[in-house]
Amino acid sequence: MATRSQTAAVLLAGALALAACGSGGSGKSNGGGSTAQGGGRTLVIDTSFDLKTADPGRTYEPTGLIIGKAAYETLLTFEGSDVTKPVPALAESYELSEDGKVLTLKLKKGATFADGSPVTADDVVFSLTRVRDMKGTPSFLLDGVEVAKTDDSTITLTSKQANPALPYILPNPALGILNSKLAKSHGATADSQDKAEQYLNSSSAGSGPYQIESFNVSSQVVLKKNDKYYGTKPFYDKVVIRNVEAATQKLNVQRGDSQVALNLSGDQVTGMPASLSVKKTASANVIFLFANQDSGISKTTPNAKFVEAVRKGVDYAGLLELAGEGATQTPGVIPSQLLGALGADQATKRDVAGAKAALAASGLSNPTVKLEYPSELTVNGLSFQPLAERIQANLKEVGITVDLQPAPVTTALDNYRNGKEEMGLWYWGPDYPDPSDYLAFLPGKTVGLRAGWKEGADKAASAAGDKAAAAVGEDARKQAYADLQKQLNASSPFVPLIQPSQNIVTATSVTGLEYHPVWTVDVADLAGK
Repeated sequence: MATRSQTAAVLLAGALALAACGSGGSGKSNGGGSTAQGGGRTLVIDTSFDLKTADPGRTYEPTGLIIGKAAYETLLTFEGSDVTKPVPALAESYELSEDGKVLTLKLKKGATFADGSPVTADDVVFSLTRVRDMKGTPSFLLDGVEVAKTDDSTITLTSKQANPALPYILPNPALGILNSKLAKSHGATADSQDKAEQYLNSSSAGSGPYQIESFNVSSQVVLKKNDKYYGTKPFYDKVVIRNVEAATQKLNVQRGDSQVALNLSGDQVTGMPASLSVKKTASANVIFLFANQDSGISKTTPNAKFVEAVRKGVDYAGLLELAGEGATQTPGVIPSQLLGALGADQATKRDVAGAKAALAASGLSNPTVKLEYPSELTVNGLSFQPLAERIQANLKEVGITVDLQPAPVTTALDNYRNGKEEMGLWYWGPDYPDPSDYLAFLPGKTVGLRAGWKEGADKAASAAGDKAAAAVGEDARKQAYADLQKQLNASSPFVPLIQPSQNIVTATSVTGLEYHPVWTVDVADLAGK
């Protein structure tokens, strides 16, 4: 299964987004949105840009996925915030073979691109093959998947191994379908020689409800309504997405210069006036601790009883207090929104006596360990520093001395990725909303290796992972991934902590907003009253 290969870019970009400059206000609210952008209904959204490109075959940053979702349609999508079941989009139906290797999709009739030309099976084959073979950031989504046209309305995606995650991967905006004839005329190819990015940063070649009117990676992106959209027309004629730091986002939305603020912390959304709505929900990001299992890195942290002492010694309720309203404890590495997530009743509870007993059984006397984490990175407005300090205090009560080692994200990230941290405090967000993305936490896999957990280190965990990867069918997969997480909680070096809150503030006139863990918000769903 595909796992995150671009974690560095995501984390670094997240840190850089914190330093984004505010762009000030531009037009007061008028009912459902500003009208200061030149007539029609305009919606202004403030966010901290994490944006590199509008080319769907290259984009994988959060802001880019918002834009991609608006301008390009995918074969499948999700309804609102529900990521447990993919639903048809450009495809009218889909069927996965019993062995999980072949996904067959029937295309919807009547779908058209922004220039009025029909969406064809050839467009689908070209678009998906381009993503896979251009080797941009999202190419891993289709690793090992062959794309073929069976007839004018049928597409098959064939994987060498069972790939039940594929229906959950296809809604990703990076897999948006291009008008292949138009894209090819501007340099698009299904290989690394592709030169269409410049064109796709200024124009849309998709079938989505919006088109790109202007695009600037550092200041703002303007979307205009696609007049030839064949589906339900969006409410807003224009959507202006601006790069604004969090403090300015709060000011703008309070004074009506914007109608949506996407990046406010729990503290920043307290005490909002009645003219604003605050949507608080647990994000899909999971913050976790790990204890390195490589004896060359530490003589302390590979000890299983030491890990047990850490797991039982953390005050999870206290971390939730720090994280604020809307945050939740995560019982396993898979977040609550996804198939296979453990129930709240499975969450680890603090047991100081049990932690002290485990430490005594470890044979370690008053151990001291270093805890590394990125100093300036925040996740959903939550800084790692207070979390690390609280964990330090928690473990002191157990008899473990924690030496805090904050570092700039680039330094911390190098140590983390190279498996050099004795203990680490990090987070993981889903590449796609399917539990197979969390196989990365197994021995010998991406995140497992960062914790010094090598191939063959835990046969029970690896066996549970193999069973989960091969499971086909919703019920079987749900049980297999729940079993995997129970095994990880019993024997892995990972201690899942919390899912921080995602806070989105809107003018009360804006309706239809649902937080989505992949594209944050579907702007075409937003309306006014």
